[in-house]
Amino acid sequence: MGIAFSIGPIDIRWYGILLVIGIIAAMLLARLEAKRRGENPDHIFTAMLIAVPLGFIGARAYHVIDQWSFYSQNPSEIIGGAGLGIFGAVIGGAIGMVIYTRWKKLSTPRWFDICAPGIILAQAIGRWGNYFNQEVYGKPTDLPWGIHIDNPVTPYTPDQSFHPLFFYESMLNLIGCIMLLIIGRKLKNRLLDGEIFMIYICYYSFIRFCLEWLRIDPWTIAGFPTACWVSLIVIIASTLIMIYRRRRRRLLDADQPPSDEGASPEPPSNDKKETVP
Repeated sequence: MGIAFSIGPIDIRWYGILLVIGIIAAMLLARLEAKRRGENPDHIFTAMLIAVPLGFIGARAYHVIDQWSFYSQNPSEIIGGAGLGIFGAVIGGAIGMVIYTRWKKLSTPRWFDICAPGIILAQAIGRWGNYFNQEVYGKPTDLPWGIHIDNPVTPYTPDQSFHPLFFYESMLNLIGCIMLLIIGRKLKNRLLDGEIFMIYICYYSFIRFCLEWLRIDPWTIAGFPTACWVSLIVIIASTLIMIYRRRRRRLLDADQPPSDEGASPEPPSNDKKETVP
């Protein structure tokens, strides 16, 4: 089901096609955002040469850790197998952007903001690859939009309908993309560089925290879905960073001496000075 077409012995899968479309869409949107902010959009293409490979490495590493019970028994699948984790992709891609912006002496928080709407747009597109792979589905449901899975995990059966978690997340990501674009325009004079990116990771983490409870057999730590642990840590850390940066900015502004611009000139003195003959 996941194969779109074949070129000789090579199968081209829908998952890969949608990932490529998502990356292209993210790059094009980031270029538009860079132009809008008065930055050189050509940085996007060159930065992606570093960020995209590191994003894939991070995504694969997260998935392998997630499914370690399987990969520990099938180590050959670690490199050649399928499966990616979005949290790992964001971490890897962010490391790539840090490397690039430091190399080019650019503002890292500013370029994070430029890329944020495109990242969540890419996630919205890429999630549809899970539909063709029949994965990222939730618990059984009687809702009319429930989907059928050919080989669901035990003890579920093909005659049951399941929550389409990939669809829920895709639509919420699309809403998030629009939200970030609006915030970036309406509040551009009130936000610090980097806060659009912080809003993005908080928003996506909240989505994952809510949807993970519908997932079948999630990776857990201490009986709590691992993605929920990660989401909580990200939300708390991002919120604290934003509070710290704003408080630090207020303190810096308070330390600045008041400007003399616009001050009224002192009135001329009427006192006569005593002259010395």
